[in-house]
Amino acid sequence: MAMARSSSARSSVTRLLYALRADSPFALLVFENGHQRRSFSAVAKAKEDKEPWWKEAMDKLRNIGISAHIDSGKTTLTERVLYYSGRIHEIHEVRGRDGVGAKMDSMDLEREKGITIQSAATYCSWNGYQINIIDTPGHVDFTIEVERALRVLDGAILVLCSVGGVQSQSITVDRQMRRYEVPRLAFINKLDRMGADPWKVLNQARSKLRHHSAAVQVPIGLEEDFEGLVDLVAMKAYYFHGSNGEKVETTDIPASMEALVAEKRRELIETVAEVDDKLAEVFLSDEPISPSELEMAIRRATVARKFIPVYMGSAFKNKGVQPLLDGVINYLPRPIEVSNYALDQTKKEEKVELSGTPAGPLVALAFKLEEGRFGQLTYLRIYEGVIRKGDFIINVNTGKKIKVPRLVRMHSNEMEDIQEAHAGQIVAVFGVDCASGDTFTDGSVRYTMTSMNVPEPVMSLAVSPVSKDSGGQFSKALNRFQREDPTFRVGLDAESGQTIISGMGELHLDIYVERIRREYKVDATVGKPRVNFRETITQRAEFDYLHKKQSGGQGQYGRVVGYIEPLAAGSSTKFEFENMIIGQAIPSNFIPAIEKGFKEACNSGSLIGHPVENIRIVLTDGASHAVDSSELAFKLASIYALRQCYAAAKPNILEPVMLVELKAPTEFQGSVTGDINKRKGLIVGNDQDGDDTVITAHVPLNNMFGYSTSLRSMTQGKGEFTMEYKEHAPVSQDVQMQLVNTHKATKAAE
Repeated sequence: MAMARSSSARSSVTRLLYALRADSPFALLVFENGHQRRSFSAVAKAKEDKEPWWKEAMDKLRNIGISAHIDSGKTTLTERVLYYSGRIHEIHEVRGRDGVGAKMDSMDLEREKGITIQSAATYCSWNGYQINIIDTPGHVDFTIEVERALRVLDGAILVLCSVGGVQSQSITVDRQMRRYEVPRLAFINKLDRMGADPWKVLNQARSKLRHHSAAVQVPIGLEEDFEGLVDLVAMKAYYFHGSNGEKVETTDIPASMEALVAEKRRELIETVAEVDDKLAEVFLSDEPISPSELEMAIRRATVARKFIPVYMGSAFKNKGVQPLLDGVINYLPRPIEVSNYALDQTKKEEKVELSGTPAGPLVALAFKLEEGRFGQLTYLRIYEGVIRKGDFIINVNTGKKIKVPRLVRMHSNEMEDIQEAHAGQIVAVFGVDCASGDTFTDGSVRYTMTSMNVPEPVMSLAVSPVSKDSGGQFSKALNRFQREDPTFRVGLDAESGQTIISGMGELHLDIYVERIRREYKVDATVGKPRVNFRETITQRAEFDYLHKKQSGGQGQYGRVVGYIEPLAAGSSTKFEFENMIIGQAIPSNFIPAIEKGFKEACNSGSLIGHPVENIRIVLTDGASHAVDSSELAFKLASIYALRQCYAAAKPNILEPVMLVELKAPTEFQGSVTGDINKRKGLIVGNDQDGDDTVITAHVPLNNMFGYSTSLRSMTQGKGEFTMEYKEHAPVSQDVQMQLVNTHKATKAAE
């Protein structure tokens, strides 16, 4: 009977194996496990859940970023990760004597070497797991760009220097990760340097970054005597041999260190037990804790963002990198474990949680564009569904339907063609014309991954290339940046013929001018920054204007009568035109020309030449001539009519007011607040966040020039601020006089 049952089980397993895809993980399970019944149930369960093929692929995928303060060894660490995982076959130092430079080195160096960490995702494999290392931009001011990079990450490694400790940029980077809820590991680097003290850095991370963290390793020796590491989870010692530390020797813990190791392991267990109930139960019942129990508890706490494991090593001396890679796989989340939200455009951007599995409809985000040799290369992070070569996909932002001509997976600067990719993966496509931040779907849903409401630019600069020959490169650069960053706009000033670039602030535009210089080798001259003012009227005023011109032949004749008044507060439009003429005083075919004339007149107000908004124009009467009236005559009549009555409507200048949020250590609160008052800012909120003060204020943009520099000098480089456009508000009378006089002076000079 037993024989019969086992043979029938075997045949049913075989049948199921044929039914499953050949590359199913469960097929391996059956052959390797001899336990037919268990593997059979696994296969059956997988069959039921319809997830035989992608479950394992999703489990073996990690999307991570490596971020750090400048000079903490981020590039060196990335170089070692690529070397040990077999992506590159020799190591070059960042400032190496061999003159090659590290594989992923940045900007100028990187351009000369022809490869780049700008290749947004470098792919490597470690112990059968795929790891995508995603570039995280260091600049805080590229709000949109930083948000996008952090959207694409599932986990991150925060690199800290064992000598410098937690520095200002580390605080900024950590704050962003917290804002985007990214689980992370910490890696204390440079243990071979003089003055290395990992325990000091760990305490700094706890106090300054408010990390709930503990070391999962103890170094064997420090500075010159740094030899290896003790793993507190597995309770083993690791030594790194070979010319590049590629041979890892696992031994027992040195007798001299047993007391320290026992103390640090107890500290690790206590810290994790505070945030993990399962481990707390075992810990409180005084049972010995096995390595696997501790590992599971650390994983649960890290994925839930309640705990940060701290690794140690020296990337330069090739020590401690392999255990860190194991840590990425053991403790950082799989794509399924991270909840991602999309915005449903059919329901007024309502938040929708994505399943994150290949079973759903396709949702992918274009998070980075690159000008490659074969045209535009678009990096996609797939959040849900499957994308195949030759499929039709729809760009939700533009509504265009596109065919996927070529799908590749990036390996630093080489690429590998693939036929399909599923949720959780990062791929690149060629020949798809889109902007950075666009979302692609298969057409069954209208989701976008980022809000389609792009903030209006608040500051403009006039730029022009120094030499006439570089005009082509210059316009190429501007076109590319516009596609990459929706907050960056390019326009032409009709009066002066200059190219005007607009963006979210001073630094935003400065960096783009710098990038034109570096990446396209075009020197650009930059005009003075201009704030985008507006004008409006505050009371009703009547107009009655006759435009008459007789010059032999057909003349010009048009008379318009009516009034202008300010629009009601909260009105949805900024310009309103109403025709209230009864009868045919003006033939109806001339009315559009009159409206056009008023609109044109509103493009530049009489005070300082900026657009006029919140204005309602009502036409009540007029006169026309049977021969001399024309569209041009009425258009000119309306332009002059507005200018004639504009002063009587008591016009006002509106300036952009920014919502400024700044964070600085409490000891600098007095000087920071005083400076905001000096800039005519209105402080609306003041909160405490740990050792920092968070101040919210409304400050006119015109008074914010050079603020980043002065904030840094007031706070010893520890303060940071973000500002976003809030509204246009009327300026005070003295500022208005000053602006009008300046405008008159420049007009006279012209």
